[in-house]
Amino acid sequence: MIRVTDSKMGDKGMKSSITKRSIVIGHHKTSVSLEDDFWNSLKEIARGRRITMSGLVAALDSKRQHGNLSSAIRLFVLDFYRSQVCQHVVGPSLGMFEPDARRPPY
Repeated sequence: MIRVTDSKMGDKGMKSSITKRSIVIGHHKTSVSLEDDFWNSLKEIARGRRITMSGLVAALDSKRQHGNLSSAIRLFVLDFYRSQVCQHVVGPSLGMFEPDARRPPY
């Protein structure tokens, strides 16, 4: 079960793009501070894998070796989308995503 409570973090009324969310994973309550884009991407990934957000966050929490859970989530999301891009890269990181028959291979 996952319960999420959102609260915008900011200083003197200034809103940040980071939202603090309280999460219950199993019987353990914790909080993560994430930008909305990372949170929404995490939801997309969970939906694509047909698992709950709670299950995905619990798996990330159990596998992290150091750092905080917020960082682990950011790195997981980054790695997920990076791996999708890498599947389409033809040459070394030169911005080439589609093969071009006129270009010599690198």
